[in-house]
Amino acid sequence: MAYRKMGKDIYNVGGSDRRINMFENIIPLTNGEGVAYNSYLIVDEDAVVLFDSVDSAVLRDWQENIDNILEDRPIDYMVIQHVEPDHCAGIIIMLKKYPKMTIIGNKKSFQFLKQFYFYDAIESGQARVIKEGDTLETKNHKYQFIMAPMVHWPEVFMTYDSVDKRFFSADAFGGFKALNGNYWADEVDMNEWIDEMRRYYINIVGRHGAPVQKLFKKIEDVEIKEIFPLHALCFRDEENISLILDLYQKWSSYTPETTGVVQVYASMYGNSKDLAEEFSILLAERGVRNIQMFDISQTDPTTIMAKLFQYSHAVFHVINYNTNLYYPMHNLMNELTHTNYQNRKYALTVSKSWGGQAEKQVQEFLQNMKDVEQIGDTFNILSRRTSEQMEELQVLADTLATSILGN
Repeated sequence: MAYRKMGKDIYNVGGSDRRINMFENIIPLTNGEGVAYNSYLIVDEDAVVLFDSVDSAVLRDWQENIDNILEDRPIDYMVIQHVEPDHCAGIIIMLKKYPKMTIIGNKKSFQFLKQFYFYDAIESGQARVIKEGDTLETKNHKYQFIMAPMVHWPEVFMTYDSVDKRFFSADAFGGFKALNGNYWADEVDMNEWIDEMRRYYINIVGRHGAPVQKLFKKIEDVEIKEIFPLHALCFRDEENISLILDLYQKWSSYTPETTGVVQVYASMYGNSKDLAEEFSILLAERGVRNIQMFDISQTDPTTIMAKLFQYSHAVFHVINYNTNLYYPMHNLMNELTHTNYQNRKYALTVSKSWGGQAEKQVQEFLQNMKDVEQIGDTFNILSRRTSEQMEELQVLADTLATSILGN
């Protein structure tokens, strides 16, 4: 049993999966840091309210946590803000254990519940279907439901407790990494968490910037003293609440956080890698200070994508492979398109060797992205840069450095 009391009557009864290697079976979780599944139990004087369930990996711990806190007291309401399986493994168990419990969700919530678990809570009489602005009142709390479709699933809603100024934010403001006893952001070094929160947002929510912006409009006049996401840290101090809200504003409006450049290269035999190394030195000599560099074959694209969204500029060093765009680079471009990469500037180098469609194909991706602008001319090599091309490469470095530094 491992739960933490988060206030006078609220507990985080979720758990952390430290064995998982791939989130959603696609996103690597590095260094064994795992992921946390948060669920919140509010034990009011007249009613017990449970917010969301957990993934099957931590189901037993979740059940034991709840049993230990409640003993023989029943749950009166279960609020299901997001019917994605990593938050739903215990819903049917609780519905059967507490037949008088009311499950709260919107129309789409109960449709998904039936799709995933073949359980019709409306037909069983256990469902309360809510809509925008509906409320649930207990003796010491007043919960208002805020619809947030496509942040990041169509049924998502969030909940605001106007008494304690608590915002239950579903998957928003979450991140990767397990919790290590410190559940609040003010208890940790946030510099160690931001990268994984950004990677989580870009790869999970990133495509849906417009719905996140709509959510911000709904809550712009709401006083928030605490934020309770379904993954990772909770927030209770003004500094970190402001930090995460500001980051989400930037991420969802596709505004760069960092002025600098991310170089992404594809290289089978090291020649394009050498070009990228050389180009990074040329940029540094011109005063560019924030330079990142990634081998597309060695670094997972979810990490590269998060950095590309963080930085203002990019350099893509592409190669042909069987006459087409090297497929790891093709996959990256496809995912950048899918997540609405925009409002950035890039430079391009191409290794043609014996010909192919790489330049044409990568430009088709980039030129179809919104407000993505090429800086300078494409720099082409035939396998390796020649000494005669050094001046041309320096011109490209001058042009890109000027764009980055704003000179």
